[in-house]
Amino acid sequence: MRRLVRADEATEDQGVSEPQDWRARRWEDTHQRIYETALRLFQEQGFEQVAVGVIASGAGVSVPTFYAHYQSKEHIVMQLPTAHDFAALLAGQPTEFSLHERIRRAVPLWLGQWTPEFREDALARWRIVAATPALRTRAAEFERTSGGVVADALPTAPGEVLRAADAIVVNAYMSAYTAAMLAWADCNGEHKLEELMEESFDALQQR
Repeated sequence: MRRLVRADEATEDQGVSEPQDWRARRWEDTHQRIYETALRLFQEQGFEQVAVGVIASGAGVSVPTFYAHYQSKEHIVMQLPTAHDFAALLAGQPTEFSLHERIRRAVPLWLGQWTPEFREDALARWRIVAATPALRTRAAEFERTSGGVVADALPTAPGEVLRAADAIVVNAYMSAYTAAMLAWADCNGEHKLEELMEESFDALQQR
């Protein structure tokens, strides 16, 4: 998403601001073009059949430019920035609730922020993950990374670190979250994601 610059943010030195804005817009345009090209190729040919060089060529960029934007082609379909956004919501939950309750309160708020376009995009990405055995397995690695992002955002007293038990809870819910996303992709979005999340979290707490 491109950032809008307010009028009061403009500086008198347009010779400095305009080139910076132009570079940012060019970077964002290239980033989005690589993403859209990759998603189209994955859907048409299958994730494992598409090489990074093919994506780069289709997007009109070099392979080094691809890697300047994405660590790997896996990072196109498994995007971690959303973990930071969810972590911010979770950190804002009242601490008098248990960690289980805070996570379960935060998830509906998080899903409620999704626009129809974002939801459609997420479904497309997770359908690719669900259709690719290697990606279904790789999802566990991204779970652990996302769990670390979320755990780091939990408020703790000065000088204290997150309890091991709380870190385990976070990682368990990240696993349940992934299971719900895969179930949503497997049914091609025919079932409500919110209901699948509830079912997945209920199953976790019944263990």
